[in-house]
Amino acid sequence: MDFLPIFANVKNTLCLVVGGGSVGARKAGVLLEAGAKVRVVAPEIDAELAAHRAVEAVIARFEATHLDGVKLVIAATNDREVNKQVSAQAQARNIPVNVVDDPELCSFIMPAILDRSPLMVAFSSGGASPVLTRMMRGKMETVIPQNYSRLAGFAERFRTAVKQRVTNPAKRRIFWENVFDGVIAEKVLTGDEASAEAMLEQMLADEDNIVRGEVYLVGAGPGDPDLLTFRALRLMQKADVVVYDNLVSKPIVDMTRRDAERIFVGKKRNDHTLQQEEINLLLVRLAKEGKRVLRLKGGDPFIFGRGGEEIETLAAEGIAFQVVPGITAASGVASYAGIPLTHRDHAQSCVFVTGHLKDGTMNLDWEQLARPRQTVVVYMGLHGLDTLCGKLIEHGLPDTTPIAIVQHGTQPTQRVISGTLATLPEIAEREKPQAPTLIIIGGVVTLRDKLAWFHPQRSE
Repeated sequence: MDFLPIFANVKNTLCLVVGGGSVGARKAGVLLEAGAKVRVVAPEIDAELAAHRAVEAVIARFEATHLDGVKLVIAATNDREVNKQVSAQAQARNIPVNVVDDPELCSFIMPAILDRSPLMVAFSSGGASPVLTRMMRGKMETVIPQNYSRLAGFAERFRTAVKQRVTNPAKRRIFWENVFDGVIAEKVLTGDEASAEAMLEQMLADEDNIVRGEVYLVGAGPGDPDLLTFRALRLMQKADVVVYDNLVSKPIVDMTRRDAERIFVGKKRNDHTLQQEEINLLLVRLAKEGKRVLRLKGGDPFIFGRGGEEIETLAAEGIAFQVVPGITAASGVASYAGIPLTHRDHAQSCVFVTGHLKDGTMNLDWEQLARPRQTVVVYMGLHGLDTLCGKLIEHGLPDTTPIAIVQHGTQPTQRVISGTLATLPEIAEREKPQAPTLIIIGGVVTLRDKLAWFHPQRSE
């Protein structure tokens, strides 16, 4: 973080704008909208700006005396030497100063603003790309309609009353989240504030039932945050506690609510921070404490994610839960590696198996897996690669059958190592792929050279 994002109260405060052209006029306009008194200094000043009743227009070149009584400064001239002088003089007096389009001379920067007062959203690139910042603001204009200002104003009116009646801060936050997520917000947004007020009062009367523990079993996908669903993102921002394991990428964990408690439960091969049974009981305990618990799992919770075991325990304990599917590793990783799982010239079926069973052995239905014209996707099979390849050859697959290991699929560190059933174990021993990996077996692997458009990763 290059700059600390803050909002300054400049109401009835004297601010200085050096520069009287169109840029200076825009900056002065923002200050005036925020309730500031504005002194504009320039040899020439826009006539409309100079005539504004809250503007003190000074027709002159900048001098240090123009800083007298000023609490904030914006330099908006087209002369960098003048801007440097303004910046130096202001910083010598410890007055915050912004120089338009010149971050090196700034002690603060002006963000692009989405105004839904009293709701305000500011966008900044730290001066790196103002155009990109304005584009982002434009996108958010469509996401946050103008009438959200009405919703923020509604919350402001009831803020004190809710604080007095819901004294627990965590409970109060959940109260407001329920308001903003539900029918009350819809009533406000459509202008029916009378009904919204009555419903809010009813919620306050039922305050003892505001906090109900719940578990969100969310599939985080194979690693790329762009593959998360909208529902997953929404629940990630609601949860009080995040329980996650080794298969969830750090960028995705970082997208959970900033102040949520985070509990890492491990789940590396032969190194489980908590056993599955302990994780199940942890979810129950946290939910019974009234917390909204996010169980964040790599891929899809119900495809080798042991989500079924977790919800069995939750159901037995009477804990409310939601399940949000994720893109399973087989689908996401294969796509990013340029390997279609089915193709009419190579495979008319696809089988998902795990190479890591409860007893640590690879006791699979080898005859079924060795059928021709199908794709086999193996989860957690890296450490049994020799056995996997040998058994498939033994049960009838040609030793020339293509096979690929995809390391860290969909992530920046993705790497694809390919070969045949006969050659890949030796190649893997030399190249030492790092978990998590996915193994794909079948003729579709040969299409990678044509179709790996997304990630031009290394392929042996």
